[in-house]
Amino acid sequence: MPALEHRPLGTSGIEVSALALGSWRTYERMSRGDGLAVMRAAREAGIDFLDDARYDDETGEAPIPTGYSEVVFGELFRASGWKREEVVVSNKLWWEFWPEQSAAGEIDASLGRMGLDHLDLIYSEKRPEGLSVAEVVESATGLIAAGKARVWGVLNWPADEIAEAGHVALAEGVPAPCAAQLAYNLVWRSTVEDEAVVAALDSSGASVVASAVLGFGALTGRGRTGRAAETPDTADWQRMFEVGERLRFLAAELDTSPVRLAIAFALSNPHVAAVLFGASRPEQVVENVGALELLERLGEDELAEVRALAA
Repeated sequence: MPALEHRPLGTSGIEVSALALGSWRTYERMSRGDGLAVMRAAREAGIDFLDDARYDDETGEAPIPTGYSEVVFGELFRASGWKREEVVVSNKLWWEFWPEQSAAGEIDASLGRMGLDHLDLIYSEKRPEGLSVAEVVESATGLIAAGKARVWGVLNWPADEIAEAGHVALAEGVPAPCAAQLAYNLVWRSTVEDEAVVAALDSSGASVVASAVLGFGALTGRGRTGRAAETPDTADWQRMFEVGERLRFLAAELDTSPVRLAIAFALSNPHVAAVLFGASRPEQVVENVGALELLERLGEDELAEVRALAA
């Protein structure tokens, strides 16, 4: 595999490729051949950070109502040629059936559908009412102690709870969250850049895995197509499309694409370990990987121009 930039995943000791291939609303909507082509393109590009998630079937054709995405992911992963020890695989702890289903029960079910014996990274979604941060820490680190995961992180948590999780883990002598998957792009910046978030990440020793970097397509300059067509017609989303238009013009000036420029923006933040993206075609994987080369050639003045697009 080619050498792709790798970055530390917080203080966990694990390094991940700066791009992570996600599987949200993708593989069960594609032919197995197309899904395999995307997986193999990622492998050939040097991506070794793969994110999966359980969710309810939206196609009306899946043989099981929830988690079929995990079944398909596992089948494609085994067919793609990766060795398990070469890849960092993450998944989500949704707490959907808590307290009837424990964290261990939920992850055991996901592992069974995926056909894996452990995860490298398990994210905890926002905790349900009645479950304390301390109990989440206990459950997540219990998964690590049981060998079901190597490290844990949080998904869309607010700054105060990220900080609290870090403090609880330190007091209990257990692993703190090493990653926070957060929506982050040119327009949605406070989720990562606010002082409280930065302080929480630093105190916990956590890196950011940035999601929604393309604003669901609104920042790519294509208008209301694809997932961007599903966005509400509000002032906030109008601003996203407006920034997307500015991004398109700046990308042309810099002889690159809006996609690569948007990804390079997120990767320029030192707290970001990886940018998470989904793809339906191998060409999209290749396009996104080009953001790393772009970031290497962008100077501080050019990066400042990018950041100023949404000022």
